[in-house]
Amino acid sequence: MARRCASSEANGKEPPPRRSDRFLEGLRDARSVTFVSHVHPDPDSLGSMLGLAHLVECCLNKPTRLIRDGVISRAENRAMVELLDIDLCPIEDYTWMPGDAVVMVDSQPNTGRHNFACKVPLYGVIDHHDTPGDITDVPYVDVRQTVGATCSLVTSYLTEQAVPIPKRLATGLLYAIETELAGYPREASKMDEIALQHLYPLADKDLLASIRHARLPQSYFGCLVQALQSSFIYDRLIVSWINDLPQPELAAEVADFLMRFEEVDWVVAAGVHDDKLILSMRSSAPDAQAGDILRKVVGNLGKAGGHDRRAGGTVVLQSTTQSHVEEVRAEIRRRLLRALGIEECRGQRLVSRKEMLQNLHA
Repeated sequence: MARRCASSEANGKEPPPRRSDRFLEGLRDARSVTFVSHVHPDPDSLGSMLGLAHLVECCLNKPTRLIRDGVISRAENRAMVELLDIDLCPIEDYTWMPGDAVVMVDSQPNTGRHNFACKVPLYGVIDHHDTPGDITDVPYVDVRQTVGATCSLVTSYLTEQAVPIPKRLATGLLYAIETELAGYPREASKMDEIALQHLYPLADKDLLASIRHARLPQSYFGCLVQALQSSFIYDRLIVSWINDLPQPELAAEVADFLMRFEEVDWVVAAGVHDDKLILSMRSSAPDAQAGDILRKVVGNLGKAGGHDRRAGGTVVLQSTTQSHVEEVRAEIRRRLLRALGIEECRGQRLVSRKEMLQNLHA
């Protein structure tokens, strides 16, 4: 039997409807609830799906399902799924049935960031990105761009309903919020701070450490070497071209790593994965508006979006021949320099060719 979630004041007066009340009310007639996120789900999307499923199961006693759209290849993300025992249904095995309410978290419809069939009706969208999506006909929408992590929204839903948060779930939510805010404290809101303070005492610190320090495959180091060899500096921008990206998430890892270079304010890492050019942007500039800038740069070539300091994008390649990839890269580079007000110039290598050759013979 479903537990009775908090919904009324002690004085008997009807309280104003809260977001979590409205979210749950719209699901009362559903037979089941399915949660889906963006392609290659990250900790924020995984934690959000896990938290909302716990909310629905506790308050409504309805079966839930979590969908995995694309592979999860980043070591920390895989560790999170394995160590927290998150049961994920591959999107290719999912079939929508009448009575199944579908909720999209940490993403929005028709943004190019998921493979979920648009013909499947959505009940809700819960997100914190400013990437514009098609949410016109979605009955329940909670998109708060001022919040640093979708998991902070989910934590607020759980606390509003007085739902106990198990140690396993608290660990996932805490890690997700930390990863979204890591290195970008300006993006943290009061809601994020409250969520972190609430979750920390409840989390399993040993599990948290195991996720944070997940072991890395050999492909990670090969990709990093390739990225360093192909990184070019243009004024306050560094661009890293990766010919063969083993996993899509590695573009973001390269961008995070290069952002620590003291002489730049902007980083873009771009690599080829399957038939796509995956782009990741980072910035330390005040009021960077990285999401808007990368959207402008990608333009009609693909899809992009993100936050003030972080953004990602995808360009579908008509061909993966070296000549076509070079042509697309050249166009992206031109647009980047123009968008950031940098004069057209020849890039300076981050690591000189001479140093690379010397190290080969060391």
